[in-house]
Amino acid sequence: MALEKKSRVASPKKTIVTQKKKTSVTKKTIAIKEDASSSKKNLVIVESPAKAKTINKILGSNFVVKATVGHIKDLPKNKLGFDAENGFIPEYVTIDGKEKIIKDLQESAKKASTIYLASDPDREGEAIAWHIAEIIKEAVSQSKKTISPDIYRVIFNEITARAVKEAIENPSSIDMNKVNAQQARMILDKLVGYGLSPFLWKKIAFGLSAGRVQSVALKLIVERQKEINAFNSEEYWSISAEFVGSVLPNIMASLHKYKGTTVIEKTKTKNNFLIKDESTAHDILSAIKNERYHISSIEKKLKKRRPYPPYITSTIQQDASAKLRFSAKQTMAVAQQLYQGLELGKMGHVGLITYMRTDSTRLAPEAIAWSRELISKKFGKEYLPEKPHIYAVKKSAQEAHEAIRPTYPQYEPNVIKEFLKPDQYKLYNLIWNRFLASQMEQAQLEQTSMDIIDSKEQAVFRASGTIIKFKGFLALYTDDTETDKDQAILPNVKEGEDLKLIEITSDQHFTQPPPKFSEASLVKALEEKGIGRPSTYAAILTKIEERKYVEKEARIYTPTELGVVVSDLLVDKFPDIINTEFTAKMEDDLDIIEEGNIVWNSVIKDFHTQFTKDLSAASLNVEKLKPADVVEEINCEKCGKPMTLKWGRNGKFLACSGYPQCKNAKPIDAASSSKAQVEVVETDEICDKCGSPMVIKAGRYGKFMACSNYPSCKNIKSKTTGVKCPEDGGDIIEKKSKRGIFYGCKNYPSCKFIINYKPINEKCPDCNAPFLLEKKNKKGDITVFCYNKECKFKVVRRLPDS
Repeated sequence: MALEKKSRVASPKKTIVTQKKKTSVTKKTIAIKEDASSSKKNLVIVESPAKAKTINKILGSNFVVKATVGHIKDLPKNKLGFDAENGFIPEYVTIDGKEKIIKDLQESAKKASTIYLASDPDREGEAIAWHIAEIIKEAVSQSKKTISPDIYRVIFNEITARAVKEAIENPSSIDMNKVNAQQARMILDKLVGYGLSPFLWKKIAFGLSAGRVQSVALKLIVERQKEINAFNSEEYWSISAEFVGSVLPNIMASLHKYKGTTVIEKTKTKNNFLIKDESTAHDILSAIKNERYHISSIEKKLKKRRPYPPYITSTIQQDASAKLRFSAKQTMAVAQQLYQGLELGKMGHVGLITYMRTDSTRLAPEAIAWSRELISKKFGKEYLPEKPHIYAVKKSAQEAHEAIRPTYPQYEPNVIKEFLKPDQYKLYNLIWNRFLASQMEQAQLEQTSMDIIDSKEQAVFRASGTIIKFKGFLALYTDDTETDKDQAILPNVKEGEDLKLIEITSDQHFTQPPPKFSEASLVKALEEKGIGRPSTYAAILTKIEERKYVEKEARIYTPTELGVVVSDLLVDKFPDIINTEFTAKMEDDLDIIEEGNIVWNSVIKDFHTQFTKDLSAASLNVEKLKPADVVEEINCEKCGKPMTLKWGRNGKFLACSGYPQCKNAKPIDAASSSKAQVEVVETDEICDKCGSPMVIKAGRYGKFMACSNYPSCKNIKSKTTGVKCPEDGGDIIEKKSKRGIFYGCKNYPSCKFIINYKPINEKCPDCNAPFLLEKKNKKGDITVFCYNKECKFKVVRRLPDS
């Protein structure tokens, strides 16, 4: 049931409004004032402890701020959790480990006069707020309280004093349309996962999985690889010349036309090359190398370049990849830290940027105002446009959201650099520069094109150059990924002037296939095709990597054999679902649900009907498939037969072709070439048992260091974590057992200290404990918490569902 139907209004001054209505809300200024006479306090509930700390500093002692540490309710893991015959109404269960948090929230709610649900301003945040409201109402109804606390939804895009207090003074109610859109996405994803994953187990291999959105992302990568494999490279030649005129510098030009025909003509559909081989290039060189040349025309154009809009989720992921070499997941994790707030010495806990999951380029008027004041002060009035730049917003963008921007003008990157970790500073500096640049004056460029012709008018050479007349926004921000071919500086010469040919050369070229997808280009493609939304891009990329359907090297994706087999099977048997158009339409339907213009379970019903038919047909008509075994040029050292490259649930491995008579098998480096090599990397370390060199090998649990004298010496060394044991000061190292990875003191058995979670060499910001621990769940969400059990420090880096 919607919150607005259950929430009670305590006084005429408190008016609850839905986000869809334009009703005004009376300012609740009394809620923010300190009230020493009142025994009850206002309760604010957010997702993360870091966010709670920042908000608590803003609101003061009249408020208690609690954190849910992410979602508290979810669908059950061991079953669908909804029934098609019952309208797909979800059956929610408490997430493991959240019982204590729920109990604490319920107890705090009983003591509160007013409750504010301040989870993130997106669908995930709205669902969290709804679940919190439900568990609070349940607890209050079971208590002996005669008066229930008022429950409000508050939304802000930045954690600043102005934004938080304004939200508290202007509360609203839970937007059930947003909740329903989140429920619809969650149920759609589970329907596809529960249907396709067992299908893959039967047809390819046990343990594989597929998802509604990530399968389409995999399809894009596989299709691009097939384009590359099918590409036929074409040879062509270019001719370049160096001329000198009456003034320096010399002019570098390329042959543009020969006997009236364009030398290189490239279009979207076809490339035409006049010079296709060395013989033709030699003939043209011979014909023109002794001619006299002059300038036939000079054309100058003044071009203005508009600044780039401030960041949205997709563009910050692309730019951070290109400029900082951050992965999408890393970018979002660091951005979340900047948004939730960081400790800035005497300045306290401060939220440094606006909400980072957004597809809107809108900027708040006050942000535009302070950016213009800062630009005028730092760069001069000539760098300030007459009117602020306003950027177009996509139809699908959240109207209430803003672009990603800094929250305070006084916290310039260099001013607070000492308080930030390197990754935090780099990303914050990028956001700061892009935001300020978006409000600066346009750059003015003078583009010059010069044609040089021979005396017989056979050959036309063209030289191009660009001069920056006024830097404008380029004084602060440039896009390194945008290559400008016309950067050469040309001399101040005149039309008709004779030139002397200094040198003329020919160069061989070959047409290139389309590039493989990088993280940045894949995010851009997903955005352009309408696949996924800002909150899901990082999770999509993470999942296809974790499932070993793609390999990533130098941020470039290549599909594995397994990925190709899985993608081809899904595309062949589910063409109506695993395609970009359908996936984009589903995203549009979710947006329409959020707008309140369509019933959420009707969308699920339509999808479920067709998907069930396709799944039944596919299950009957497909034989068992698996990636083909590849015979390698490596012989088994036990029996002499060739080794074969095989696929198992843990990836590639080498196995003897003489199986089952010979059961020799070896792990390989999954990133190696098709000529598979057993992964053995030499190191400078010496075995402390026999004195032989230590080498790095790969096993089923990952890489480890072992003696090169194996099997005579079976000494191994585990990977160190860089953290010292709190009991005896020894190194804490990674260890492995049949149950998985754990961590313990290097000095075992004299020291028996062990922990199950990965230690991080960072002091706890709350209790100053020597290190933190890291826990990762199946969704890829990472929880960082204190080693000290009495300390409640905990930060969640949530990856949303895709």
